[in-house]
Amino acid sequence: MNRESDATLLIYTLVMQPDQTSSPTAHLHAHHRGDAKHAHVIEGRKTTVLALALLLTLGFATVEVVFGFISNSLALISDAGHMVTDAASLGLALLAQAMSKRPPSARNSFGYGRAEALAAFINGLAMLAVVAWIVIEAVQRFAAPQAVQGSTVLIVAGVGLAVNLGVAWLLARDQSSINTRAALVHVMGDVLGSIAALAAGAVIATTGWMQADPLLSVLVSLLILRSTVAILRESYHSLMEAVPKSIDYLQVGDDLAAVPGVLSVHDLHVWDMSPGEPALIGHLHIRSMREWPDVLLLVKTMLLEKHGIDHITLQPEAHE
Repeated sequence: MNRESDATLLIYTLVMQPDQTSSPTAHLHAHHRGDAKHAHVIEGRKTTVLALALLLTLGFATVEVVFGFISNSLALISDAGHMVTDAASLGLALLAQAMSKRPPSARNSFGYGRAEALAAFINGLAMLAVVAWIVIEAVQRFAAPQAVQGSTVLIVAGVGLAVNLGVAWLLARDQSSINTRAALVHVMGDVLGSIAALAAGAVIATTGWMQADPLLSVLVSLLILRSTVAILRESYHSLMEAVPKSIDYLQVGDDLAAVPGVLSVHDLHVWDMSPGEPALIGHLHIRSMREWPDVLLLVKTMLLEKHGIDHITLQPEAHE
């Protein structure tokens, strides 16, 4: 094997033997010394937190649905609707976090880290549907006010607020995951919904003004909408394999071209393999294959130190 071919193989350097006791494809996914540290598996996700949050949310959602219809309160029913949607979103989040821990396979060579972004996007769409339903129902109630049992709403909303705050506290302890943050947005919507229901119950119980119920429901929906759109944008950005917001794509290209020995750069792509784990692939036109080992070392060091990109795959193309 000549020196040029040997240098090219540095891209796929194998300095340690793969574990023969693992799955048949383990050696294909393995990262060895000098490779990226990203292992295509998301570690440290607290599925216990999500499971407990799911049980609390689903349990009280049932209570709130029942008393929402008994009291005929849109604010209480909307809060119950939020919690039912939250139960579904937390279930999706729990499933996504479990999937993200699975190692790469022969069919999914990048692993399952993107499942979190997918679940977050689905959760955002579900929340938009809930907001639309609440607004439509509120408009109808403005036109034809309905009697509401203010005292019942006041009591149930107070208990619901305590439950939602407890769930939000649990989820806030794990902010490293976009999926958990999306679930937290849902729960914070429930916190606002409980506050609105509490206020509506107090106003109706003391003044008898029934329009307070749909009015506060619309206000909460608008507040939730802002956070939901933010989650949709972030998860959509990840699903579309867009350039991470923290990375300047054009600057990366300029910095690569400025590395000694590199003549030009083309077919360059930068994206997140999973949230917070940027990757890069590209072709580098270099002066000579004899210089490739030194060029590769300079490129890897520059990308990691200046742009935080650890997972790179580069194809050298020699001028000579």
